[in-house]
Amino acid sequence: MKLSEKKNKVNQFFFDLKKILKKNKKPFFLHEPHLDHRDEIYVAKCVNSKFISTAGQFTKKFEDEIKKFTKSKYVLSLINGTAALHLALVVLDIKENEEILIPSMTFVATGNAVLYNKSIPHFFDINEDLTIDLIKLNNYLEKNTKIKNGKCINKNTNRVISAIIPMHIFGHMCDMNKLKKLALKFKLLIIEDAAEALGSFYRNKHAGTFGQIGTLSFNGNKIVTTGMGGAILTNNKKLYLKARHLAATAKVKSKWDYIHDVLGYNYRLPSLNAAIGCSQMKKINFLINKKRKLFQIYKKAFEGSDFFTLISEQPNTKSNYWLQTVVLKPKFKDLTKMILSKCYDNKIYIRPAWKPLHKLNYFKKFPKMNLDKTNSLSLRVINLPSSSILSK
Repeated sequence: MKLSEKKNKVNQFFFDLKKILKKNKKPFFLHEPHLDHRDEIYVAKCVNSKFISTAGQFTKKFEDEIKKFTKSKYVLSLINGTAALHLALVVLDIKENEEILIPSMTFVATGNAVLYNKSIPHFFDINEDLTIDLIKLNNYLEKNTKIKNGKCINKNTNRVISAIIPMHIFGHMCDMNKLKKLALKFKLLIIEDAAEALGSFYRNKHAGTFGQIGTLSFNGNKIVTTGMGGAILTNNKKLYLKARHLAATAKVKSKWDYIHDVLGYNYRLPSLNAAIGCSQMKKINFLINKKRKLFQIYKKAFEGSDFFTLISEQPNTKSNYWLQTVVLKPKFKDLTKMILSKCYDNKIYIRPAWKPLHKLNYFKKFPKMNLDKTNSLSLRVINLPSSSILSK
């Protein structure tokens, strides 16, 4: 493609995007938190109570709100989503040097949590819709693993593959029924990385409630925020009690003695952060509707494009549309940087895909399947401004 043609494509993309955003004020950030006076009221209540740390009443209230919304039996709020993933691995007794299947196309926290546990990340590929390529993964595992004594063994490394971490990317879920069948077939535990998927559903069942444990994030850029924060979801009381104990430095209950019976972690969410979460959860349905409306605005504006596709929810799913996402056609992959540069120069802060984990230096040595789709898609994915306020 000639340079002039490339510039025309980039300019067309920019002007279409600018037209969508014209009623709003610059700059256009990727995702702003939706904060208002109600959040201030909740924070003030927490401050006035004097209980702003992990012992405050708002932590439990926030957990109850998440429990009610997700229909998870047990919810444990934590300091961030990374801590939730790490604790999930510990609670499920994932051993050192056991392999964990994870997407290479994910935020680095997924891989880091595996390394914190001294386990081995094992990277799998994705589809054009950015969710797990379940057919490719099934064929890969059939060829490269064997079941021995009820465990999945990697024929190439002789290590146990003990779990899979599906990541509901940008709020989009894969076919969870097929994933559960695959996990059962290959004796894998499921830890859902639902950091971006609060408010996303598969067959009316909330993200993070399909596996043994699910995790959420409430970082400042998430659909609901606590400033920073995360949570574990589970329907297993034993796992919940173990996680709660370990997250509170494994302190044994006592009137005054400080006794810690095992290695624990200081992972509990402070009440001050949880207070914001309580307020945020009061408007969760409002925020999801705003996000879905914004998707429809983008869809209408971009319909029929021969330049890219707009990622949409898959059959039997309902996405929270946390980030609106376009994928350039393969022949236009070299235009991504031009588009980013054009938008940044005009204070439209779009974002490329993460660099695939298997291409980061400290992850290069770990096992992986053929990752052709991940390698290609990572050059073509662009996240658009997705703040809920834009849908007005």
